[in-house]
Amino acid sequence: MSELLDRARAWLAHDPDPQTRAELAALIEQGESADLADRFDGTLEFGTAGLRGALGAGPNRMNRVVVTRAAAGLAAYLLDNGATAADSVVIGYDARHNSDVFATDTAEIMTGAGLRALLLPRPLPTPLLAFAIRHLGCVAGVMVTASHNPPQDNGYKVYLGDGSQIVPPADSEIAQRIAAVGDIGTLPRGGSGEVLGDDIVAAYEDAVAGIIGPGPRDLSLVYTPLHGVGGTTVVDVLQRAGFSAPHVVSQQEQPDPEFPTVSFPNPEEPGAMDLAMALAEQVGADLVVANDPDADRCAVAAPGPQGWQMLRGDEVGALLGDHLLRQGRAGVYANSIVSSSLLGTMAAAHGQPHEETLTGFKWIGRVEGLIFGYEEALGYCVDPGQVRDKDGVSALLLVCELAAGLKAQGRTVRDRLDEIAAAYGVHATDQLSVRVSDLSLIPATMERLRQAPPEQLGGLAVLEVVDLSEGSEALPPTDGLRFRLDQGARVIVRPSGTEPKIKCYLEAVVPTNGSDDVPDARARAAAQLAAIRTDLATAAGL
Repeated sequence: MSELLDRARAWLAHDPDPQTRAELAALIEQGESADLADRFDGTLEFGTAGLRGALGAGPNRMNRVVVTRAAAGLAAYLLDNGATAADSVVIGYDARHNSDVFATDTAEIMTGAGLRALLLPRPLPTPLLAFAIRHLGCVAGVMVTASHNPPQDNGYKVYLGDGSQIVPPADSEIAQRIAAVGDIGTLPRGGSGEVLGDDIVAAYEDAVAGIIGPGPRDLSLVYTPLHGVGGTTVVDVLQRAGFSAPHVVSQQEQPDPEFPTVSFPNPEEPGAMDLAMALAEQVGADLVVANDPDADRCAVAAPGPQGWQMLRGDEVGALLGDHLLRQGRAGVYANSIVSSSLLGTMAAAHGQPHEETLTGFKWIGRVEGLIFGYEEALGYCVDPGQVRDKDGVSALLLVCELAAGLKAQGRTVRDRLDEIAAAYGVHATDQLSVRVSDLSLIPATMERLRQAPPEQLGGLAVLEVVDLSEGSEALPPTDGLRFRLDQGARVIVRPSGTEPKIKCYLEAVVPTNGSDDVPDARARAAAQLAAIRTDLATAAGL
């Protein structure tokens, strides 16, 4: 009898879910297969992003067994670090397949371990869960979500009592306790916790609506939640803040775990925003705003010379940073190392401190004295006093405040971007992202670049190569390479933390000589980026 089939049968005996039991039983009956081997080839790794993976039976999938073990490991960690029966864990969930089931399993494990479990009242945005942790004084929070991953995925995101996502060494310490969990059938299970009322939703919406001051509110908006959980919350927040209700993309308005109108439920992906931009053209909107399915990211599109176009995450980051700096918001302005260097330049011009962090809001949210933080992947933290994580709802509202103020002056967000470029130079960014089916290609690509780094990229000399895996005083170790090029350009190459991708982040910096020079400088920067991209693809073998 094969070891693989023995392990599968042992798993089957403890799986509480009829659906995954039936799925696994059918695979066992077929005998050994690549699918069965993949499901039992190791386990989903619990790291600083928690858990994320495809739904299905087996330790290398997201399912009730894996989630129960994760919850038990988290409970053990909390108790070992001083949590008591008086302490609460708040649990949120999105509208993906099994999210509510995983949330209930987590609540039962927490109460069984002697902790209080508080469940959000329905599928709600991830930033609302992050807000609830601090608002309710909880010792930890769990969000069941796979954010913008494909429909077949789900995930498990863990926050500690400060409202920030876990970072080392907490992640590895929780992982050790998960590994020590035995037969899940012997774990004590309590009640399904206390379901919170809508007062927690109202508290969050009030807090978000309060981040903007008095000012113009005339703005015609198109909004899409991309079949996710942001819709009702966003509409409520906009109206609480004094804006008219947006035109919502009807085909994408309701939560739907199948995400039927998009090939990939991420506003950054080609085609994801097409329905929203078509509606904006139809109604003559000023702006398009969108969230990803768990509403922790915010996307923006605006009309331009070639019609409606998405703004890059770095452009929205520059707009929001500039907006807050103009308002005199004092504090640390921060962005991830893969984001544009423009925010640091602007902060320095306004006499404000700036910090770079590793990728992810688990790092950005922990910056001491943070007033604004962002990463180029459409993540923005505009009110760290309330939410120490990226928040697509509050970022969306701040974008609307900015756009309405500009509209009252007869101007647009594109006019403001040109103004920023005239003041600080064009900081053009791009990304070379390659999805792989063979995961071994990712470490092979990184090793190739470490062993034979390019001497030139796009005709610019490579002045310095920094291996981020070695760490530094400013940054913890991470798998990545940073290439500093002549004329202020830079390239960073790293494996994606959530998808089977190699990601390369490019930036070209071209000085400007006043506003008249901006179009030409943009053209020169675009050409430079294209040349860097071509040479990097060759050097990396992508």
